[in-house]
Amino acid sequence: MRAYLGLGGNLGEPAAAMAESLRLLDARADLSVICVSSLYRTPPWGVTAQPDFLNCVAAVDTDLTARELLQLCLDTERVLKRVRAERWGPRLIDIDLLLYGSEQINEDDLQVPHPRMMERAFVLAPLAEIAPEILLDGQVVTRRLQDTDHSGIVRLPTETNWWAH
Repeated sequence: MRAYLGLGGNLGEPAAAMAESLRLLDARADLSVICVSSLYRTPPWGVTAQPDFLNCVAAVDTDLTARELLQLCLDTERVLKRVRAERWGPRLIDIDLLLYGSEQINEDDLQVPHPRMMERAFVLAPLAEIAPEILLDGQVVTRRLQDTDHSGIVRLPTETNWWAH
């Protein structure tokens, strides 16, 4: 199944934490990282009195169920010392399950597509980079991005496979 993961962080060295998380995920037999967007510097969302974030989106192919993939993301955050202290607050690493094929899942602790991704340019911009024709609620992601406030979001010069080194 093709899935898309949103990664971000704004404490410590977020680019290194995202790269390490992608390497840990890719090392598994049941998941392959197919493509990773550039890094984007983005203003904080929700709680705004904190440092800017770095964000990216990764396309992965996996044999895991959506629930197993979500659990793997949470476990990977824990391995990298993520502490959940404040909702939308500063963090070392964040890994969100954005899309799981074309499935729509609405359970208490698992919602796919990610419920707030349509209003978050820091998700839509990197997703549009690697999957510009993907449909979100009947519109291509590039059109969805045009309809969001993407001021302050800067695509950083990033080499291809920046995470695999």
